Amino acid sequence: MTDRRPAAAASAAAAACSDAYPRIVAALIRVTGEWTLAEDCAQEALALALQRWPEQGVPANPGGWLMTVARNRAIDVLRRASVERRKLRELAVLALTDPDPASAQPVQEEVVDDRLRLIFTCCHPALTLEARVALTLRTICGVPAADIARVLLVSESTMTRRLTRAKSKIADAGIPYRVPSGPALAERLPGVLAVLYLLFTRGYNADGRPAFAEEAIRLARLLKQLMPEQNEVSGLLALFLFQHSRRDARQDAEGNLLSLDRQDRSRWDHAAIAEALDLLAATGRNGPYALQARIAACHATAASADATDWRTIARCYDELARLQPTPVVQLNRAVAHGYAHGPSAGLALLAQARAGGSLADHPHALAVQADLTARQGEHDRAAVLFRQAAALAHSEPERRALLDRADRG
Repeated sequence: MTDRRPAAAASAAAAACSDAYPRIVAALIRVTGEWTLAEDCAQEALALALQRWPEQGVPANPGGWLMTVARNRAIDVLRRASVERRKLRELAVLALTDPDPASAQPVQEEVVDDRLRLIFTCCHPALTLEARVALTLRTICGVPAADIARVLLVSESTMTRRLTRAKSKIADAGIPYRVPSGPALAERLPGVLAVLYLLFTRGYNADGRPAFAEEAIRLARLLKQLMPEQNEVSGLLALFLFQHSRRDARQDAEGNLLSLDRQDRSRWDHAAIAEALDLLAATGRNGPYALQARIAACHATAASADATDWRTIARCYDELARLQPTPVVQLNRAVAHGYAHGPSAGLALLAQARAGGSLADHPHALAVQADLTARQGEHDRAAVLFRQAAALAHSEPERRALLDRADRG
C-alpha cells in the first residue's frame, strides 16, 4: 500500500504556509525592517517543515512552528551580522509573545495586525500600481518572482529588480509601516482595494492564472476580517465571490469561452453565491464595488439569462457612472441599457462613450456594438463587427469566442 504520509505532510505545509506566511513576514519586517530577510526566513521555515514533517509528523500548531523557526533563523542571521542590539531584543520579545509550537492556540492578534500594516505598506501610493501589485503578490502571498513576471509580461530578472527597487523606495522614503487612521484611511483604502481588484482580474481573465484570483479572494477575506466596518471591503469580497462562482462554467470542454447565456448554471458555485448575497445584505452605503456586486448579484440569482433583471442593472450602472465615469463603466452601462430598454438605447449610449476616443477601436466596444446590432436584426453587419473585434482581441480564447459569435449570426 502506498504511504500517503509524505503527501499529507506536504499538503499540511502548503496550507499552513498560505495562512502563516504573511503573518511571519509581516512580524519580522516590523521588528527588523529587513524585507528580504523576512521573506528568506519564512521560506526557509517552510522548506524545513517539508523536510521534517513527513518523518516527525505535523505539529499541533503548524503556523506557530513555522513562526518560531523563522524567528530563530532571523535571530541567527542578525547575530552573525552584528546588528544593533535593539532588533535582537525585539525579536526576543516576539519569542515571548508567540505561541508555543506545540500549542494549538492561534498566532497572537498583534501579528494579525501586522498583516494589515503590510498590506497598506505594499499598496502605498508612492509606488507605481504595477509595483504595488507585484509587491503584494510577492510579500503577502508568497508568489515566486518568476510567476509574477509571467503574468506582468516581463523577464524574471526585470521583476526581481522592480521588487528590489520597490522595497528600497519604501526604506529610503521612510514610508511608515502602519495602517493610516481617520481621513488618511479613507484616502488610502481605495488604492488597496484597486490592487486587489487588479490582482483578481489578472486571474479571472480568459488567459489569466486562477490562483491569482483565489489569492485576491483570500486577501479580501483577510481585509474583511480585519476591517469589518468598511462597506467597500465587503462589497469587493462579494463581487469576487459572485464572479468566481462561475469559474467552472466559463469554458466548454475544448476551452472555448462561454457567454453568460450559454453557461450551465448548475455548475456555478452556489455556496459562494449565497455567501456573497449575505455580505451584500449587510452592506450599507453603495460605493463602486458594492454597486458592481449588486450588478453581479442580478446575474447570479437569475434562473436563466432571459430572467435577468436588466432594469435594476441599468439603474446600478447609472449610479456607478456617476461615481466612477470610466470608459469601461460607460461601455457596460450601454450594454445594460441595451438589454433593459432596447438595442437603440444601448447604441446611443455606446456612441456617447466612444466619443471620447479611448474606446474607438477597443475590441470590447466593437463586440458590444456587434451584439446590439444583431439584436436589432442586422445580422450580416453584426458578423462583420464581431470579426473586427476578434482581430483586435487581447487573448486567443476571446478571439475564438468572437469568431464563434460571428458565425452564429
